[in-house]
Amino acid sequence: MTLLTIILMALITFTTRYLFIHPRLPVRLGAKMAKLLSFSAPAVLTAIWVPIIFVQQGQLNVSLNNPYLIAASFAVLAAAKSKSIYLTMLVGLITFIISRYFFVL
Repeated sequence: MTLLTIILMALITFTTRYLFIHPRLPVRLGAKMAKLLSFSAPAVLTAIWVPIIFVQQGQLNVSLNNPYLIAASFAVLAAAKSKSIYLTMLVGLITFIISRYFFVL
């Protein structure tokens, strides 16, 4: 049953993507809809990272000993300065490991 569900979800996802990618299909988005859809990726990503950074054990945690918040702050600064995804990930990871070691132990 699980395998069938995975296959059907993959088929549905592929079909919905294919309708907008294939150049010969008559489905075209208007300028207003394309502008509206440009906000979907940032909205989804924000919905993913906000709970990870700010909520621990079901509680809002905005203190300075939150390793997720510290690492995210340094990663944002690294991204703004370097514009490099690899450096941003490295800075965030190292900062998270160091801050977790100091604040959780």
